Amino acid sequence: MDLSQFPPPALAGRTQVEPLTNPVIISDLHLSATKPKTIMAFVRFMKTVAPRYPELVILGDLFDYWLGDDAHPEAQPVTALLKLHAATGRRVLVMPGNRDFALGEGFAQMIGAELLRDPITVDIKGRKVLLAHGDIWCLRDAGYQKFRSLSHDPDWQRMMLSKTVAERLELAQEIKSQSATEKTQKTMADMDVVEAAVADAAKAAGADLVIHGHTHRPAAHIFDSYERWVVPDWKLDGAEGAGKSGCITFLESGRPQIQMF
Repeated sequence: MDLSQFPPPALAGRTQVEPLTNPVIISDLHLSATKPKTIMAFVRFMKTVAPRYPELVILGDLFDYWLGDDAHPEAQPVTALLKLHAATGRRVLVMPGNRDFALGEGFAQMIGAELLRDPITVDIKGRKVLLAHGDIWCLRDAGYQKFRSLSHDPDWQRMMLSKTVAERLELAQEIKSQSATEKTQKTMADMDVVEAAVADAAKAAGADLVIHGHTHRPAAHIFDSYERWVVPDWKLDGAEGAGKSGCITFLESGRPQIQMF
């Protein structure tokens, strides 16, 4: 795949999409070859849960890391499932996360998906909803926000994607190692969203419902002017594997609900 034919991921993605009628929303699966239980859970989800809904929305970190749309032949089983799902006439909408920020238009075209800009306001069951990965609001974590600004800079992305896959892998390993070290020095509050920032974003978007992932703290936070719902992350492998996975769906009334499975 020639990445030069596509804009850098930071400049790609739709800022408007057609309304969603009854979506299922997932986030933070962190799929990789080292997480076979999570991959099998995703396969089951795509075969048994996703087909019940006309739209599948992925709010970032589908993959544990992504080095560019030309760099991951090992992801073919996952991309094939998504492509097959889209081929049935169902919509697939994908937003890059903080781990797979290099997901771009090439990936979206490959699977027949709509690539979303982060954040984006979407009509869901007649209700204006602000969708995001969520890391944009983790403002207490100054170190991460510095990295986020760099990794979402179009020029930096062009430079990174112009490297060989081996060079990109080395860079990704350095970033992941540094992130793991820094995370041990941070509290959960440091890595959570700043509620005032979310409230400001919701107000600016004219939305009374915000749905995001990233924080790995699934919950519904209800306030006077808006609600903030956090999508469940998936943890099924390794020392932290706890049989945890889930999604957000909607009741007929338009109210969201968290489902764990």
